[in-house]
Amino acid sequence: MAGYIDAHVHVYDADSGTKMPLRFTPADLFAHCKPSGVDRIVLIQISSYRYDNSYMLRAVKEHPGVFSAVAVADHERTDIEPLMRDFARQGVRGWRIAPRGVSPEHWLDSPGMHRMWKLAPELKQAMCPLINPEALPAVDRMCGQYPDTNVVIDHMARIGATGEIKDADIKLLTRLARHANTYVKISAFYALGNKKAPHTELVPLTHRLFDAFGPKRLMWASDSPFQVINGHSYAASVELVRDKLPFLKGDDRDWLLAKTAAKVFY
Repeated sequence: MAGYIDAHVHVYDADSGTKMPLRFTPADLFAHCKPSGVDRIVLIQISSYRYDNSYMLRAVKEHPGVFSAVAVADHERTDIEPLMRDFARQGVRGWRIAPRGVSPEHWLDSPGMHRMWKLAPELKQAMCPLINPEALPAVDRMCGQYPDTNVVIDHMARIGATGEIKDADIKLLTRLARHANTYVKISAFYALGNKKAPHTELVPLTHRLFDAFGPKRLMWASDSPFQVINGHSYAASVELVRDKLPFLKGDDRDWLLAKTAAKVFY
C-alpha cells in the first residue's frame, strides 16, 4: 500500500491569530507526518481564519496530489451553490459545519444547510460536522433526508472529551451506521479519554465503532497541530491504529489509515 493519509490537519501561518503554536505550515506538518509514513493529508480550514480559505487553498495548489481540503463557508450566503462549485474545482472535497451557538436540536434546520446537503453529492463533497454527542440526532435526521450525501463525523463526536466515555454517547454515534454514507474519523486522541499516550483506553470505543461502521467507513486522523503540542506525539496517534487495535484483520488497517480517506476525499 502507498503511504498513509491523515484525514484532519490544520495549516496556517503567523498571522492566523492562534497562539499554539504560532504557525503550522505545510513544511512544519511534513516534519511530523513523513517519519510516520503519512504522505497525503486532508486539510481542514482553521477556525481563526473563519471564511477566508485562501491559505489552505493555496497549499492545495502548491502541493498537487498531496492535499485535499475541507472548507468553511457561511451557509446562509445567497451564492452558496456557486461557491461550492468553485471550491470543488480548487480541490475542496468537504465542508466543515458546527452548531456555533444554535441549539443541538435545530442547528441543521436552516435553509442554507439544506441547500448545501442537497448539492454536496453532485460535487462529491462531504458534510463534516464538528459536534458533541448531543448534536448527533440532528445529523441522523439529515442523513435520512439526504441519503446520498457523504457525512464524516469529526473526532468520534468528541466522545470522551470530559474524560468519561459514556455508553449512551456511543449509541448515538453508532446509530448513524444505518446510513450507508456516514463515516467517522478516529482522531484527536490527545483530547479524549486520558488525553495522553499510548491512548489505549480508546481501544474499546474504537472497537465499538468498528463493529458498527466497519473498516471502510472509519478513517484515522491526527488533528494536528494539536496532536503535536503540549507533550503529545504525532507518532503515538499513528501507532494506536497501526499497532494497538488487535481486532483489525486483513486489510482493515489499510482502510483506516488510508483507503477510506482516499475514497471520500481524493
